[in-house]
Amino acid sequence: MTTTQTVLIIILILVVLAIAAAVWYATRRRGLRRRFGPEYDRVVNEMDSRQEAERELRERERRHSELELRPLSAESRATYAAAWEEVQARFVDSPGEAVTAGDELVTRLIAERGYPTGDYDEQIAHLSVEHARTLGHYRDAHDIHLRNERGEASTEELRQALVHYRALFADLLGDDPLHPRDSQPDTPRTPPGSSAGPVQQGDSDAFADRS
Repeated sequence: MTTTQTVLIIILILVVLAIAAAVWYATRRRGLRRRFGPEYDRVVNEMDSRQEAERELRERERRHSELELRPLSAESRATYAAAWEEVQARFVDSPGEAVTAGDELVTRLIAERGYPTGDYDEQIAHLSVEHARTLGHYRDAHDIHLRNERGEASTEELRQALVHYRALFADLLGDDPLHPRDSQPDTPRTPPGSSAGPVQQGDSDAFADRS
């Protein structure tokens, strides 16, 4: 074998290895995008590079694999579903308290499933591995909950918070026992002697099936 032939063989091997590596990286990237969905793009935008973002997502997968997640019994699922209906009914008279109760109920469900709940960012990271499709709802609900604690959230925002909480809540329950008509909380009552604010088009549409 001549020197030229040897060099060509080495080059060919390197090309094959490079192609194999490219295919492997592309397959792994598609897997991350498929698993994390919108969360993949969010993390990429937050990090300095795509490679760093993908390392973070793989690290989330590793930490998630160490959790001892627990499925809910049928009895427990029914109990949580009933508790959620009580939260939504509470919205009629006390929207702010209902959102606080909703946040507490979702947090309790997260803990019962086996996820840590001490640190919000850590909680989000763990949930993103299996519940990425509803994680945006949870983030939005949590933001409104914090504004509610500061007295800055409107009634419509509080209604949206419960809708957002419900998305993750149902996802965590599994085979959703919540009825479709329970996806929206009831319209809060107007206290005697006060005037109701202007009704938005979205409000009438959202509550049309609850009248």
